[in-house]
Amino acid sequence: MIEVKDIFKNFGKKIILNGIDLKIPENKITALIGSNGAGKSTLLSIISRLLKQDKGSVIVNNKNINDYKNKIIAQKLSILKQFNNIAIRITVRELITFGRFPYSENKLTQEDHKKIEDAIHFLDLHDISDSYLDELSGGQKQRAYLGMVVAQDTQYILLDEPLNNLDMKHSVQMMKVLRKLTDELGKTIIIVLHDINFASGYADYIVALKNGKIKYFDETNNVIDEKILSDIFEIPFCISITNNKKLCNYYNIY
Repeated sequence: MIEVKDIFKNFGKKIILNGIDLKIPENKITALIGSNGAGKSTLLSIISRLLKQDKGSVIVNNKNINDYKNKIIAQKLSILKQFNNIAIRITVRELITFGRFPYSENKLTQEDHKKIEDAIHFLDLHDISDSYLDELSGGQKQRAYLGMVVAQDTQYILLDEPLNNLDMKHSVQMMKVLRKLTDELGKTIIIVLHDINFASGYADYIVALKNGKIKYFDETNNVIDEKILSDIFEIPFCISITNNKKLCNYYNIY
């Protein structure tokens, strides 16, 4: 289990996170939502140990995350950041191979090769596995990076706005893959999302942040509510139900 205890984070005089306490549900998708500046990406970065908090602790499987060696924590927790750039020119397969580095470093074993092939199959990347990253569309490139995360085969997967710059088709494909990772492989996923409809359609739980605090944390259907969303984003929301799914619309109030 991942547990966040009394996390504080300031940037200069600005309070970004103000006493965050959170237990992430196991084998579920938990979406972090909120307005820009609410602290979503900062919280995700602290959970992944990419950013150091000012106060508080992150516990992973009953152990403080700072007590893990880098190689060991990378076998338990993986992160896909919002912006991913690799300076060298590599193929999709070579990128996915990076996911096995925490286990075998540069000496790939038979097990590593199997995990790489499994990731290529899982993301349906066979047709582009030998293509170079700079030859791919944004959606293909994002799938390739997710393939690297799948090959890393960690219990916990953290994603920071993975749908940014993706069209509707590729966004749906991405969320279906994440749903499959949870339902079929038992992964625990924490994802920062801006699109409330994707959060409502694919997440099991929602953490709603506002002004550096957790304003709501509950099962998705209990948070996807007109009053709650209007409170979080401070704009009017209207919710309709189509095919037993809640669809959220907000009105332009400029």
